Amino acid sequence: MNNLVDGLSGILRLGTRVSADRGGTANAAGEYITDTTVLSIAAAWACINLVAGTSATLPLMVYRNIKGGREVATDHWLYRILHDDPNADQTAVDFLEYTCVALELRGNGYAEKLRGAGGQVIGLDPIPPGIVSKSRREDGMIEYRWTWNGKSRRETSDNVLHIRGFGGDPMGGMSPLEMGAETFGHARALSRASASIFRNAMRPSGVWQTATKLTSPQIEEIEGRLAAKYQGATNAGRPLVMGNDLKWQQLSMTPDDLEMIAGRQLSVVEVCMIYGVPPHMIGHTAGNTQLGSSITEQTRAFEKYTLRRRLKRIEASLRKQLLTPEDIARGITIEFSMEGLLRGSSAERSAFYNAGLDKGWLNVNEVRAWENLSPVPGGDINRVQMQNVPLTMTATPTTINATPPAE
Repeated sequence: MNNLVDGLSGILRLGTRVSADRGGTANAAGEYITDTTVLSIAAAWACINLVAGTSATLPLMVYRNIKGGREVATDHWLYRILHDDPNADQTAVDFLEYTCVALELRGNGYAEKLRGAGGQVIGLDPIPPGIVSKSRREDGMIEYRWTWNGKSRRETSDNVLHIRGFGGDPMGGMSPLEMGAETFGHARALSRASASIFRNAMRPSGVWQTATKLTSPQIEEIEGRLAAKYQGATNAGRPLVMGNDLKWQQLSMTPDDLEMIAGRQLSVVEVCMIYGVPPHMIGHTAGNTQLGSSITEQTRAFEKYTLRRRLKRIEASLRKQLLTPEDIARGITIEFSMEGLLRGSSAERSAFYNAGLDKGWLNVNEVRAWENLSPVPGGDINRVQMQNVPLTMTATPTTINATPPAE
């Protein structure tokens, strides 16, 4: 965990390094928008945590095409790096989560390709996106420059893995931090304004009124009796007897208070829109009426339209920048296993397995392997239901052994 925190400090604490990204992003609310201030917004933290954490915990697999299908290429040099240990400090989950957080904040994820004595890539070391600057060289290659811990580096795309976010520009993806500066600034301004009200404003629940002028000792006596006898949860509901012709006046919320609450709810929805996350998935259910769609449909839409797009970008970048032409010619591919999303739902997992077993594209031992169970004899045979036969077979009588048992 400490390794991940130290790694994220490369994104969050840029002041300790010479960075290509200086200062915050301007916005109409006048708020200073940086990685740290964006993550201090609860909705933004929840969205980034959800997207990055879910993506990073899906198995990232290396496959090899074989006759009639494909298999997991556990013997390929890239499998260990992507599936187990990308570098000496991080696990595969740590590395992918770091990269995904960088994509959600800066629109770019970088890693240095660590090479062995023979030039083979043996690891990936993440580079904080805020300290990287890029330029196109005369020979057409992209050059990356950064300074980290007092050491300046200058590398080409041969030695830098660059995963681009939304935008498709060869020089890099669009930065959500910059594109969403107005939304983030508005959310920050509302949060700071409400905090200021709670810190500085006097907000009693009501007042005792009387037409008679009270002296200071009388006021202190009334307040003291109220506090001593009726304040606290244990005194809730006790009858209240007051003299001195006092009348209670309840104080309600002002229109400004109600508008601020509505504004804060709207800012949550806007942050969710930036990241493509249904509000209910980060705990915001107020006014959740997206065209009458159910919570289940919204969750599936998140998996289909939000997660899949991000995972496809990562897969394509890894394939293009890590696999050799020989690997591609041999049918080596890199994919996330989306079936990992089923691990938390027994009903959906069971339906998925049953469909595969009934239609013959799964066998018993494949299902048992996914459930961490040992194989069983005969479990490697794929089966189909007897009624699922070609129509042409119905024209030819089939001999069935129907000999009755001996009497």
